[in-house]
Amino acid sequence: MPERLVHYEINAKNSYGKRLKCATSANRCPTFHAPHKVRYVIEFQQVHKTYRVAGREIPALNPTSLTIENGQVFGLIGHSGAGKSTMLRLINRLEEPSGGTIIVDGEDVTAFNASQLRGFRQQVGMIFQHFNLLASKTVADNVALPLTLAGELSRSEIDKRVTELLARVGLSDHAKKYPAQLSGGQKQRVGIARALSTNPKILLCDEATSALDPQTTASVLQLLAEINRELKLTIVLITHEMDVIRRVCDRVAVMDAGQIVEQGPVADVFLHPQHPTTKRFVQEDEQVDEGEQRDDFAHVPGRIVRLTFQGDATYAPLLGTVARETGVDYSILAGRIDRIKDVPYGQLTLALIGGDMEAAFARFKAADVHMEVLR
Repeated sequence: MPERLVHYEINAKNSYGKRLKCATSANRCPTFHAPHKVRYVIEFQQVHKTYRVAGREIPALNPTSLTIENGQVFGLIGHSGAGKSTMLRLINRLEEPSGGTIIVDGEDVTAFNASQLRGFRQQVGMIFQHFNLLASKTVADNVALPLTLAGELSRSEIDKRVTELLARVGLSDHAKKYPAQLSGGQKQRVGIARALSTNPKILLCDEATSALDPQTTASVLQLLAEINRELKLTIVLITHEMDVIRRVCDRVAVMDAGQIVEQGPVADVFLHPQHPTTKRFVQEDEQVDEGEQRDDFAHVPGRIVRLTFQGDATYAPLLGTVARETGVDYSILAGRIDRIKDVPYGQLTLALIGGDMEAAFARFKAADVHMEVLR
């Protein structure tokens, strides 16, 4: 006789407040197996968003599928109107999707009711472009606000947590100040501390550095990188600056007209862009005018190539070695050395003349240097 299955409701909830169930034989005690650790902490499955304006359907995000791995810093880059803000706000359902499925930490958040959504949002911190601090509250009170609203900690526990967070963002001496007494960078650090107050698993950054000067931007990005490294948080940030992506992100998706046009590891996308939109972002970051460069190169004799070095190869004395071995002379037309996150890279545009050109090309390839023949 087959065993009869009985459904039990376990007196436990997942991290978003959803009650757990299991099925078991009537002859056995029910057991609950914790869900397996998910690789993708965020997953979009054909998610799209349309706004209705003056009786017309305006698409903001075309059907999009995307995965973000646990612990990654993932960047969304695009010009105004590309759909990146809409996509970011779909993650925590500040925007409601018009269709598709959004999976966060193994849960279908598009199916959450209002109560589950409140619990879920406590696990997703958010940093805003214009800080969104309450002017009438002190720095400490702004950071404490999410904990106060949650109502799960005592006043002394909240105070202890706020003290820890202000120390982490370097604002221990500013707890009793008001937002008007702070610089832009300090205000954003308060915003970061507030976003971390509920111990979130995910941190969403909505143009978090676009209102800051370059030096302050660098310090805020360094803080986000430390938070990612030390707390193992997944961070999703949107920006219109390729330099922000280069400094802090592991992977990037380039958006244009409501769709992702290119995505991949930052080094691949940044150093070898394929889509015209991505190429424009890289040229803007490098302050290169493609038309002027083409005119300049038209008067240069020889073959023109672009070499890309990564890691230890960035500092290797390769050019002199290749010139001696192959007899090829070179002149440097353009170049830069910088870092993508923690990895050094270099790019050189060269004019090559004389000697054994094919041997030189083979030597570059053997040294694991990426080469593009521009002319």
